[in-house]
Amino acid sequence: MKHLILFILALLPATILAQVDVEARIDSLEMMIGEQVHVTVTATVPQQSKVNMPTFKPRENIVPGVEVLAVSDEQTEDVSDGRMQVKRIYTLTSFAGKLYYLPAFRVKVNGKVYPTKSLALKVIEVEVDTTKLDKFYGPKDVQDNPFSWAEWALPFWLSILSLLLMAVAYYLYLRLRDNKPIIKTLRIVKRLLPHQKAMKEIEQIKAERMVSSENPKEYYTKLTDTLRKYIEERYHFSAMEMTSGEIIERLTSSGDQAMIDELRQLFITADLVKFAKYSTLINENDANLVNAIAFIDQTKQEAVATEEVQKPELTEADQRSLKTRRLLKTVISLIVVACVAMLVYAVYHVLLLGEWI
Repeated sequence: MKHLILFILALLPATILAQVDVEARIDSLEMMIGEQVHVTVTATVPQQSKVNMPTFKPRENIVPGVEVLAVSDEQTEDVSDGRMQVKRIYTLTSFAGKLYYLPAFRVKVNGKVYPTKSLALKVIEVEVDTTKLDKFYGPKDVQDNPFSWAEWALPFWLSILSLLLMAVAYYLYLRLRDNKPIIKTLRIVKRLLPHQKAMKEIEQIKAERMVSSENPKEYYTKLTDTLRKYIEERYHFSAMEMTSGEIIERLTSSGDQAMIDELRQLFITADLVKFAKYSTLINENDANLVNAIAFIDQTKQEAVATEEVQKPELTEADQRSLKTRRLLKTVISLIVVACVAMLVYAVYHVLLLGEWI
């Protein structure tokens, strides 16, 4: 008896390991016509077992009225006690309202067939009131979208106008590019001090031999004009517009009296020559020239000569060309801005008509 019990206990694990369980579950027992349900077939078998799940072709009927839409791949996972579980999902549908009996799914394990339990599926039809069939209409044909030129006229003509204006702007740009720009160069020149200018003019008078010329009026005119310019720049009053007496009177308060007397004599001689046709001698002309140089030399202000920028003077033709170029640039800029504004408005209008924004 003891040996028999030990033998049974030894066979018990092998029996447990050899046990095969198959199961079929449906996720819903009812569905509306045309909907889908899923049937999951599971086989729990010993490890290393060969399992063949049922296979169906797409649109194949399990029973008349129930079709198989899709079959998933097999899913295998290990469970306890040296067993594994194989699973496959079947997607079913039906287009006829009825209570269907689904036969058992047959699973083959190591060449032996194990059937699952059978299932039931109820397909519910949609109730239709057949007394009001006249209120049900069939599908409509494709309708043409009505076209109204009045809605599209504004963006169309704005686009055409902007293209024409862009062509005009390009033509003006070519004209502007082909016309050589006026390049103004700036010159930096040294500005002479008043006494330097005066001495330069006196040297010019001496170079032209006006001291000994037969035209004393021209000589004294240039000499006194040189002195007047020097006095105007040196003492900052309008000596060019004043008489000789007025100039001497302004200088009396700021200069050496002996020097002022010599300058007064020079201006008196010059006035007599210019207005009274007074004839002078050469030595008298030389003395007046020396007095003028002495006056400049004694009243000069030493300072560093400054530099000034001289802008070139444009000719009348250059000025007209410069104005034309500025006008062309302004017109081109305005045209470009107007074209961009019209194109933006046209695109916005088209988007509104197409109901894209």
